[in-house]
Order: sequence, then C-alpha cells, then structure tokens
Amino acid sequence: MDELEKRINELSPLTWAYVGDAVYELYIRENLVNNSKLKPNKLHIESIKYVKASAQAEILKKLEEDLTEEEMSIVKRARNTKNHHLPKNADVNDYMHSTAFEGLIGYLYMTKQEKRLKEILKKCI
Repeated sequence: MDELEKRINELSPLTWAYVGDAVYELYIRENLVNNSKLKPNKLHIESIKYVKASAQAEILKKLEEDLTEEEMSIVKRARNTKNHHLPKNADVNDYMHSTAFEGLIGYLYMTKQEKRLKEILKKCI
C-alpha cells in the first residue's frame, strides 16, 4: 500500500462517501448534458433518478458480483460505518447501501484509480 492509499484508508468511510456523492453526481450530470437535449429543470429531474438512495442501492447490488475483494471490503466498511444522519426520503437499508456505493466511488477517486472508477461509472447508466 502506497502512502496515498494509507492516508485515504485512515479517513472515515463517510468522508469517502462525501467525495463519492459529488463525483457520482457530476458524472451523471455530464452524461445527461452530453447525451440529451433536456433543459436544466428536466436535467435535474432526470438526474434524481440516478442519484437517489434507492437507485444507488440497486446499482450497488448489480455491481457486487463484478467487484474485487478489496472493493467489497471498502463497500462493507462504508456500509457498516455508524451514520447518525437519518434519511428523510429513503429507506434506512437503501441509505446504508447508497452510502456504501458512494464510499466506493469516493475511495476509487481519492486513490486515483481512474481506470477502475470509469469502468464502474459506465455500468451505472
């Protein structure tokens, strides 16, 4: 494990999820802008279909069989991290799994695993 990975591993998985949320939302927004002619309000409505907790939980379920052992470890760490934030519009289980998904995205981004991150993001659409 290199120094960067060691430093990232010492962060809370909720920090990975915080970054992953932004990375994933930007990916979805760019994809929608580049592949549709929707106006901003419609872009927002369409993006919600991908970024809401239940959608991310479903994506994670579909991805799990393609994840490496290390990636599954990251997912489990993020999923099992105590989060005292209660979701307003999501089932608690979906919220935990969406946090795990965002944690994985954030971890891959922060550890500069760009090729793998792109592979996973492409599977999300």
